[in-house]
Amino acid sequence: MTRTLETMELTAAQGQIMGYLATHPQPPCPRDLEEAFHLSHPTVSGLLSRLEQKGFVELRRDSDDRRCKRIYVLPKGRDCQHTLYQTILSNENQFVQGFSQEEQAMFRSMLQRAIANMRSACAQTEQEESNP
Repeated sequence: MTRTLETMELTAAQGQIMGYLATHPQPPCPRDLEEAFHLSHPTVSGLLSRLEQKGFVELRRDSDDRRCKRIYVLPKGRDCQHTLYQTILSNENQFVQGFSQEEQAMFRSMLQRAIANMRSACAQTEQEESNP
């Protein structure tokens, strides 16, 4: 994935933003990115500014709420998202190469449980930090 991002002259953080945008059919606002990635407003603004300069996205004022900007993926950004998706599929195939169907199912199940455990731990930590 790192090599793929490098060929597109993207950082890992920019790649994550492009991945997030690929999963949202409606153009999100920068605030959505701040909440999803737990990033500050200046950090998200910088990431989006660089993605805009590189021609991957465009920020436009929301027609219903002039205070909000929406993030639109441009054709170069859609090409990037397609390339990232293909890289993810290739990596997933490499992970389970030589696994039986049963082993693949078990592996995915264990990964999902591990991810759920980490999400739970993160949520607990956030809750503890907000209630000192």
